[in-house]
Formats: sequence, C-alpha cells, structure tokens
Amino acid sequence: MSQTEIRHHQESVTIQASAESIYDLVSDITRTGEWSPVCTRCWWEDDINAGQVGAWFTGRNELPHRTWETRSQVVAAEPGREFAWVVGGDRVRWGYTLAPAGTGTTLTESWDFLPGGIAMFEEKFGEDAPAQIIDRTRQALDGIPTTLAAIKRIAESGASREGGLS
Repeated sequence: MSQTEIRHHQESVTIQASAESIYDLVSDITRTGEWSPVCTRCWWEDDINAGQVGAWFTGRNELPHRTWETRSQVVAAEPGREFAWVVGGDRVRWGYTLAPAGTGTTLTESWDFLPGGIAMFEEKFGEDAPAQIIDRTRQALDGIPTTLAAIKRIAESGASREGGLS
C-alpha cells in the first residue's frame, strides 16, 4: 500500500451488554482514559453540544517519549448504533459501531488514516514521513485490541463512574 493511500483497520469484540449501555460508555469521551492505551484524558470544548455531531473535544495523549493534545470533532452520534470523530478535522477518523449479537452486542472499533493526515505528516516530517506514518499506524493497530478488551471488561462488569453515575 502506498503511503498516500487511505489506511483503514477495524476489529470487533462481542460484549454481554446492551448496545445502548455500550454506546453510553464509548460516547462519554471523558472516560476514554479508562480504556485507551495512549489517550489518557478527553474533555468537551462545549458542554452544551457534548456528544452531538459537530461537537469538538480535546484529547491528551501520552507515550513514554512524548505527550501531545489533539482536537477532534464528532461526525457520527447515533445512540445504540455508532459514535465517531475525526482528529484535526481531516487527519484520522476513529469510530465505534454497535450491532446485536445474540444476547449481547458486537462492538467494532475502526481507524481510518485520512489523506489529510498523510499530507500533514508529509509536510511536518518531510523525508521521515513514511517512517512516522508507519509508527502511528502500528500504534493504532496495536491499541485497538487493548481498547476493545478494556471496554468489554468495563461494560460487562457494569463499572460505573466514581460518584455513582453510570
């Protein structure tokens, strides 16, 4: 695959919980740090539109060798079906889709490295862009199963936010 092509990856897990309860969990971006191996914290930029299409949030990401923040915009918010956002307006699309699976729900996490993200890396890193793109792709692909396993554990345990709120 060429470095300038759109990159896509997705994985799924079946969770013994309702699609509605899983949607409530994954669409609460303030809880992302509970399951993401890289994103340690997220917050809404505007509480009034939180969780709705068009809403913006900021995420803080941490790795041993660097820390950074990104702004993302919600692009899909269909309770019980799909929640997705795009980082930086055009760089990477992350999303969750939910589908019935027997007595539970199949949760699919998807990642799309968009042309705008490839272009940004080429501009920022020049000749090192291909290596940087491969590194970010590896991080995303390695992180998805870890994220899904953590969401499954939280959803099936009925873990609620401290303070008693679900």
